[in-house]
Amino acid sequence: MDEHKKEVALSELSGRQLRARRRRALGRLPDLEGYLAGSLVEQRRRCGKAGCRCSRGELHGPYVYLSVGKAPGRAPLVYVPQALAPLVGERVALTASVRALLADISLINLELLARRKLE
Repeated sequence: MDEHKKEVALSELSGRQLRARRRRALGRLPDLEGYLAGSLVEQRRRCGKAGCRCSRGELHGPYVYLSVGKAPGRAPLVYVPQALAPLVGERVALTASVRALLADISLINLELLARRKLE
């Protein structure tokens, strides 16, 4: 069992250690200019034309969409041109990493708050 990198519970860290950990997490935050929330989805479709290859099971596509859920004023799926799919994929991955870092920072701040040492 790999215990060389054992995760220490936040409650076991001192206030100084928690603030240092928070600073390190903040330092790992990337440039947020490319932040793009959503998920990439690939779909294949039938066009409905009689005699088309899709009527025999060979669907058109794949088409790439960004699923943005229930964003105000937006369709739940936004078409992504094939040429932009790799860039959009990178930006969606960036968003996931940012959310994970923000969750870590929030947990640290909650621990500091519980100790009444939130600054």
